Amino acid sequence: MTYLLLGFVAVLIVTGVLIYNRLVSRSQMADNGWSDIDVQLKRRANLIPQLVTTVKGYAAHERDLFVEVTEKRAQAMAAGDDLASRGAAESALSQPVARLMAIAEDYPDMKASGNFLELQRELSDTEDKIEMARRFYNGAVRELNTSVQSFPANLVAGPLGFRQRAYFEVDMADRALPEIDMGGVS
Repeated sequence: MTYLLLGFVAVLIVTGVLIYNRLVSRSQMADNGWSDIDVQLKRRANLIPQLVTTVKGYAAHERDLFVEVTEKRAQAMAAGDDLASRGAAESALSQPVARLMAIAEDYPDMKASGNFLELQRELSDTEDKIEMARRFYNGAVRELNTSVQSFPANLVAGPLGFRQRAYFEVDMADRALPEIDMGGVS
């Protein structure tokens, strides 16, 4: 009888350790995913002043748009790691940046500018990387949230401080850069 009780306790301990390790692993994946998103959002934020400077040279009368881009960028940078605030700030930033990119249609010299074309390419590449990082993060959060809610892991997760995390949501329609006809320039 004593051996049965000891065996049962040992099985419970091993099961608890396995569940804990799985929760830690999934939590680390979510942290890694958020870090990837943060890196790409910072990269985009660093490209925006260069883009504004380039466009200013061609479209100085677009002052209100430059001010809006600068303000929205500052708000996005200040949003920190709160996912809801950061998502809203990034969506708000994407709208004036898309308008800034669309200005190129009115300025053929700017469309042909190597500096502008490189910035446009880098920004588009960064947007793609943000989307990939967001998908990875949200997948990791889905796995963590499923584990935190599932039995018997929920018996271990709650007392040990593992909580559900929020998904990183950004309105992708607002983030999409407009298609710009470069007039055969590549």
